[in-house]
Amino acid sequence: MWRHFSHAADIGVHGCGDSPEQAFEEAAVAMTAVITDPENVACLETVAVNCEAPDRELLLVDWLNALIYEMATRRLLFRCFKVEFEGLRLHGTACGEPIDQTRHQPATEVKGATYTALALYESPPGEWHAECVVDV
Repeated sequence: MWRHFSHAADIGVHGCGDSPEQAFEEAAVAMTAVITDPENVACLETVAVNCEAPDRELLLVDWLNALIYEMATRRLLFRCFKVEFEGLRLHGTACGEPIDQTRHQPATEVKGATYTALALYESPPGEWHAECVVDV
């Protein structure tokens, strides 16, 4: 489950799941949804993404920025994500396809994930939330 939230000229991405890993995965889907409808993205190519940070909140920003980098350099959009934590290291995959301007009709470009409204929390117990603002 994911959603967006308003923030001045930028947009917030929010992921929710049964675990911090699932919340990170859903935050990534929310980021894709800033650009295009994730349902219109096929899973044709898988990219490995690894990052490390001093805490898991900062790891969310690193994860999203690593995905933004992969999208920009490979000219891909992603739809499906898998995250596994090993301490403060994240091992993930993103599955997607090359951007098709006609079919995907990208609405905007996400330039970067920020520390604004950055949060990772559990509420209620067993329901994890991961969120931050992305620069568009």
